[in-house]
Amino acid sequence: MEMIKQTRRLLSLDVLRGITVAGMILVNDPGSWGAVYAPLCHAYWNGLTPTDLVFPFFMFIMGVSMFFSLRKYDFIFSWQAVGKILKRFALIFLIGLGITWFAQWFGALCDVRNEHLSAGQRFAAAFFSFDHLRILGVLQRLAIAYLGGALLSLWIKPKHYLWASVVILVGYFLILLFGNGFVLSADSILVKVDEALFGANHVHGAYLSDGTRLAFDPEGFLSALPCFAHVLLGMYVGNMLVKIKEDEIRVRNLFVYGTVLFFAGYLLSYGCPINKKIWSPTFVLVACGLASLLLALLMYIIDIKGCRRWSRFFEAFGVNPLFIYVLAGVLSIVLGNLCFTWNGGWISVQAFVYRHLLASWMNPYFASLVYALIFVLLNWVVARILYKRQIFIKI
Repeated sequence: MEMIKQTRRLLSLDVLRGITVAGMILVNDPGSWGAVYAPLCHAYWNGLTPTDLVFPFFMFIMGVSMFFSLRKYDFIFSWQAVGKILKRFALIFLIGLGITWFAQWFGALCDVRNEHLSAGQRFAAAFFSFDHLRILGVLQRLAIAYLGGALLSLWIKPKHYLWASVVILVGYFLILLFGNGFVLSADSILVKVDEALFGANHVHGAYLSDGTRLAFDPEGFLSALPCFAHVLLGMYVGNMLVKIKEDEIRVRNLFVYGTVLFFAGYLLSYGCPINKKIWSPTFVLVACGLASLLLALLMYIIDIKGCRRWSRFFEAFGVNPLFIYVLAGVLSIVLGNLCFTWNGGWISVQAFVYRHLLASWMNPYFASLVYALIFVLLNWVVARILYKRQIFIKI
C-alpha cells in the first residue's frame, strides 16, 4: 500500500465508485441472512436484481480508471509495464485470499465449541487450517480481471477494444453452450474446471434443490474470462472520456454507448440468459450498459449542473475504494465472530446488536437493513477521515 496526496480526479467517476463500494458493503453485511429484502439478494440463477449489479459496476469503473493509469505506458508492451501490472495483480489477489483465510482463522479461534482447548491450541489449529480455504473470491476476481484487461490493453489498440470484447464474449458463449454451462449441474464445464483446478473443498460451492453440493464457484476460474471483456468495455469509456473534452458531448456519447449495450444484452438474453453467477455475456452487456448510463447521469448532474453537495457522502468511499472494502470485510468478520456471554450463553457482537438492540422492537427485515446501514456508516467514518485529509491508500 502507498499513501498519496489527491490529484485532479473526475468527480462523477469517484461518486459512482463510491456508490458501488457503499452498495457492496450494504448487501454483504445484513443483520441476519435469514431476513433480507428481495432486492438486496442475488438472483438464485438466471435473472437480475439490484444487488447483482453492484460488483459488475465496480469492475466496469475499474476498467475506466485503468485506461487513465495505463496511459503513461502509451499502451505499448514493456517489461516495466508488465512488472507493474503483475505486482498489483498479486497484491490484490493475496489480500483477497488473506481475508478469506482470516475469516476462517478468526472464526475457528472464536468458536465457543473449542472451549476445551487452550488459547494457544486454538490459535495454532486455526492458523494452520487450510483444508477448506476458498481460493477465489471477489477481490481475487478483480485481480484476475485487472490482469487480463491490462495485459490485453498493451497488445490491443484502444480503437479495437469493442471488437476484442465481442470476440471474448462470443468465445465464452460457445464454451457455455457446448459445455452445458448455462445449467447448474455436475456436467457443467464451469463446475468441472473449478473442481479439477481447486478441488471441491476450495470453492464456494452451490446446492441443488435435492441438497447435493456442487463444486461451483460464482467467482470461478473459467467465468473470469468474460471479465476481460467487462474491463475492456470500461476502458473504452476511459478512452472516450480522454479524447472528448466537452462534458455535454461526453454525456451524450455515454448515453448512446450505454443504451446500445443495455438493449443488446437484453435482446440477446432470449438466447443467452442474464446470469451473474456464470457472468454470462448478456450479463456483461447489460451491466456495462447500465453502468455507462448511470455514469452519464452523474456527469450531467455533478459536472454539468454542478449539483455536488449530495455526493459528498459517496466521494469519501470513492477515493479509497479497495481499502474501505477490505476494511469492511475485516470488520464484518470480527463483529460476526467475536463473542461474549449474555444471559447464560454466547453471542456475537453482530447478533447482539441485531437481535437485542434492533429486532427486539423492529420488523426483522427492517432491523437487518438498519444494521447494514449502520455498518456502512461505521466504515464511512474511516473513509471520511481519510477524505478530509486528502489521502488515498492505493492497493
